[in-house]
Amino acid sequence: MDINGLLMTNFTPEDLLLYLYKETSLQQTAEIEQALAKDWALREKLAVLKASMQRLDKLVQAPRTEVVLNVLHHAQEKSAEQV
Repeated sequence: MDINGLLMTNFTPEDLLLYLYKETSLQQTAEIEQALAKDWALREKLAVLKASMQRLDKLVQAPRTEVVLNVLHHAQEKSAEQV
């Protein structure tokens, strides 16, 4: 506890990410869940990470059309050279 009587947790953002991806040990999971039940600031940090994780999961990366056409053109040239 700190001087104001609030619970002080020492979990890093990396710890919370491991927790979100279910990569923590059973003991660490229990410790994090216990801290989350008592520490609103930690819950807020977890909520921000969870929202970021969900936004990242929704991103769809695709190559630009120009890049795809360059690769196809290069493949066509190599194929013509081998004939």
